[in-house]
Amino acid sequence: MEAGEKCAFAVARKYEIKGTNTVLRWVRQFGSGKYGKVIRVQKADEVNEVARLRSQLRQAKEALADAHMELVLEKAFLAEACEQMDQTVEGFKKKQGGRRRTGRLGRTGN
Repeated sequence: MEAGEKCAFAVARKYEIKGTNTVLRWVRQFGSGKYGKVIRVQKADEVNEVARLRSQLRQAKEALADAHMELVLEKAFLAEACEQMDQTVEGFKKKQGGRRRTGRLGRTGN
């Protein structure tokens, strides 16, 4: 409403608020300063959706951190193994680059 995109009546209708005076009073009390402080009115399902998305984002960040930690550990393990074999990591990767890693007992393919 403060941005001029909607009138008090449209905001009241959208959020099922009885009376435009309530909306106007809230805008003056909590709106940005033009009419009051900026406020965000949300329905219960919108609040739940925001909470669900925040939880989903937190889970994705945790999964990314776990994957990054696994990668760091694998790189460290490879470096240690190559050091024990008296070989560089780059040399090991070049030797292993053309070989297939599937199959059993030296056979290739499935």
